[in-house]
Amino acid sequence: MKKSLGWGVLATGGIAELFTHDLVASGLNVAAVGSRSMEKANAFAQRFNIPHAYGSYQELVSDPNVDIIYVATPHPHHVDAALLALEAGKHVLIEKPFTLNADEARTLIASARKKNLVVLEAMWTRFLPHMKRIHEIIDSGVLGQLRSVSAEHRQFLPTDPKHRLNALELGGGALLDLGIYPISFAFDILGAPISIKATARFKDTGVDAEIATIMQHKDGAISTTVSALDCAGPNSAVIYGSKARIVIAPVWYTPTSFLVEDYQGNVLEDYSEAVANRGMQFQAFEMERLVKAGAASTIMPPDESVLIMATLDTIRKQIGLVYPGEERNGQ
Repeated sequence: MKKSLGWGVLATGGIAELFTHDLVASGLNVAAVGSRSMEKANAFAQRFNIPHAYGSYQELVSDPNVDIIYVATPHPHHVDAALLALEAGKHVLIEKPFTLNADEARTLIASARKKNLVVLEAMWTRFLPHMKRIHEIIDSGVLGQLRSVSAEHRQFLPTDPKHRLNALELGGGALLDLGIYPISFAFDILGAPISIKATARFKDTGVDAEIATIMQHKDGAISTTVSALDCAGPNSAVIYGSKARIVIAPVWYTPTSFLVEDYQGNVLEDYSEAVANRGMQFQAFEMERLVKAGAASTIMPPDESVLIMATLDTIRKQIGLVYPGEERNGQ
């Protein structure tokens, strides 16, 4: 394995810009960018001083300088773009949500395993320093038995009906863009849910404007999440144990601080750590480590990405949300 791995950025939207900025600022090798528009690929390459730009995804995944493809397309196109990269022998980091549904997720995992390639969901929050410390605290037993997790993700996002976030055919809505964060967080802290209850409020375009979940996990622990795209919130999160709690400061899913407090009002730990850039480079560091080691992530395991998508499928079935082109069976 060569020392410097080459990254290829597939699609040139806003999230691709944020991630590429952190890649470049962290000294990682962004070798190429691909778009369905040559003009957009060239503009993106110039912005980040990327040596190769392509006007098709096929050309991008065929570049011998590229080892890892970062998939940043809209959700419904994740599976096709990732399979294209895997077929070309490239490792793949896929923006969250991993796919549009669990069936697509299983297809991707099976393909990656068959080809002995690394595939990882870009749930960047999991790789941040404060989350690493939170897991250390939980494992130490300071919190006691875990009782519940509460997290929200509320934003006031564009209201234009034609915007991707409001377009049902592009997988828009609160659940896949925003709800994936607190639901994945609940998985991360409490494990997969045993039972799921969901309710939602919808926009005129058919996408979910607000989604709330109550899930029960092992040992009776409960998680509650609320996500919305038309009303901003403080975006805090709390982990409750039998002895103490962790209160994560806004915005909990970005680099931030937290307090560990017991139920007598004592502060057991006041955590804060400066993080360069937006913090998206940590998932890239993990991806490169996995590729060099030929291993699967224990922080964001592929099988867990499938389980999360299955949970989102169940939530969508409960609230009656089906995306165009999907088979209704199992949805």
